Amino acid sequence: MFIGPFALANSLFVAPMAGVTDRPFRQLCKRLGAGYAVSEMVTSRRDLWDTLKTSRRANHDGEPGPIAVQIAGTDAAMMADAARYNVDRGAQIIDINMGCPAKKVCNKWAGSALMQDEALALSIIDAVVQACASSNVPVTLKMRTGWCQNRKNALAIALAAQDAGVQMVTVHGRTREQGYKGAAEYDTIAAVKAALRIPVVANGDIDSPEKAREVLRRTGADALMVGRAAQGQPWIFREISHFLDTGTHLAPPLVSEVKRLLIEHLHDHYSLYGEFSGVRTARKHIGWYVRALPGGEAFRQEINALEDSASQVAAVAHFLDRLNEDMDRIPARVSATEAVHPHAGSALLTTHNPDPMEMAL
Repeated sequence: MFIGPFALANSLFVAPMAGVTDRPFRQLCKRLGAGYAVSEMVTSRRDLWDTLKTSRRANHDGEPGPIAVQIAGTDAAMMADAARYNVDRGAQIIDINMGCPAKKVCNKWAGSALMQDEALALSIIDAVVQACASSNVPVTLKMRTGWCQNRKNALAIALAAQDAGVQMVTVHGRTREQGYKGAAEYDTIAAVKAALRIPVVANGDIDSPEKAREVLRRTGADALMVGRAAQGQPWIFREISHFLDTGTHLAPPLVSEVKRLLIEHLHDHYSLYGEFSGVRTARKHIGWYVRALPGGEAFRQEINALEDSASQVAAVAHFLDRLNEDMDRIPARVSATEAVHPHAGSALLTTHNPDPMEMAL
């Protein structure tokens, strides 16, 4: 799998998620099997580039390449400037956000709202590609299937983006109107893949190894992008990779490994955000890690009441040490697909129980 000149470790990608895919999270996902990760979106507004929020989003210290930065905006010239700004600060790939469904983004005609105005969308794509050309920086595009059910124009935009010089397209299998509700559909992604010469990435509802295999089969995509399913279980990438390679499941991670991963994640998180903000923004990550564990909901309430990083880390260590007294491995999570179809494919699956060295990073 290549994006421009960059060879990727594999074809499993971390989706850019605002407030989630910061540097600590991206690095952790890459350590646990993701071949590529895109930063949370950076605004094209020059007056916000020097803010603390933007500086944190643009932080790539120690991150293995290629460094991919997603930019968002509504003005072609501003988006071109944002591309150059981020390239000057180390971005090796620029991704255009045309997929975010958030109201505060779409109300300003950015994100997936751009799909309502194809001429504007294509002028932005053109400007960003031209801005990156002199630095030989590839430009990619992430979008949805369309604005609403009656206006699915992903194929038209993807073809025009390819002609403009975009080197990879990611399609989330929902319209902006859907947000994250309902089920993702993959026929539109399959149509985009069939029509394009450049790599096409499938995104949406990939929450288990089985679903990953199904989406690959249904779309023919070159790669898969995982978003919400990686929250609290960043090891999903190695689980998907192992299943696609062997047809067997890795056992859930050891409780002791989860303790180590989470505590390392917390310390990296605090180092980026500082004590005050770090403690508060870490709460959601801790909540995602423990939500499926016995006693997880009560522990989440406990964590939300703690005000300093030392107490947070101590509480996490204590909770997981107590859990380890009752079980060696965390319980296997039930994906949304399995919850609806609990016996789908179960007769075909076996479980691979690796020794601790195989589970180690």
